[in-house]
Amino acid sequence: MANTDLTALTGDYTIDASHSTIGFTVRHAMVTNVKGKFNDFSGSLHLDGADPSASTASIDVKMDSIDTGSADRDGHLKSADFFKIDEFPTMTFRSTKAEALGDEDYRITGDLEILGTTRPITIDLEFNGAAKDPFGNERVGFEGKAEIKRSDWGLTWNAALETGGVLVSDKIKLHFDISAIKNA
Repeated sequence: MANTDLTALTGDYTIDASHSTIGFTVRHAMVTNVKGKFNDFSGSLHLDGADPSASTASIDVKMDSIDTGSADRDGHLKSADFFKIDEFPTMTFRSTKAEALGDEDYRITGDLEILGTTRPITIDLEFNGAAKDPFGNERVGFEGKAEIKRSDWGLTWNAALETGGVLVSDKIKLHFDISAIKNA
């Protein structure tokens, strides 16, 4: 049974990457969506159940862990055309504001750093609940989504299509499924 007493959830949590997903969707060739995710990331949350605005989040993503299901595409994304992982091996998010919107809905704003450029993003979150797992860990779960323009971070590589349009859209849809374990 999920625990919905938010005050009891106050504390520090570590993101359980093996039960979480940080993913994205991008329009490809103007006709289809390509989905991908990052397989190596870590992060922490501080939840304040009595005052959700005092909650914080911090996430570090290893860019060489990008996975779109195509080794050739992943290699291109790691190259100087896109993420330049030799120079910028990590993408980071640091929250700057948290808001309770009502019911199970929250909004977290923070600074996203990609390629050495830091810009604000806003993530809409849904609290999925809290429970004790079979190993005695107190867990919380959130689903989140945001949209960004990759060009805002200097990600501008593209190719024109014969039929008009471009190979890779500027708009990126981010999605998060986060499971976090309360620190002992």
